[in-house]
Amino acid sequence: DLVESGGGLVQAGGSLRLSCVASGLPFKYYVMGWFRQAPGKEREGISSINSDDDATVYADSVKGRFTISRDNAKNTAYLQMNDLKPEDTAVYYCAATLRGSWSLAASVVQGHKYEYDYWGQGTQVTVSS
Repeated sequence: DLVESGGGLVQAGGSLRLSCVASGLPFKYYVMGWFRQAPGKEREGISSINSDDDATVYADSVKGRFTISRDNAKNTAYLQMNDLKPEDTAVYYCAATLRGSWSLAASVVQGHKYEYDYWGQGTQVTVSS
């Protein structure tokens, strides 16, 4: 299971930190990703972090504002979101994948379709202007 938390309502320019706690899987071996879906829009891959070397990738829409990280000792992935904008409003999901290569898992931030293996239930982030 993956359980997200940390969403909420924030003013533009504010910050939020999302957490994703994993259970029932060997977390340290999984690539972790964060996705979001706004109403009426397709799901968007925004960031991924590798299992081996903590390499990270970001979508252009969040680069420089969001930071993904992981703590394998706590089976937790994080998404620090700074300088939030109204267009960041969405349901945010964390996901985990073991199969495939890092390059495939990371390609989601470029809009490529790659289905992660496990998904959380999502947490709402709303940014007011």
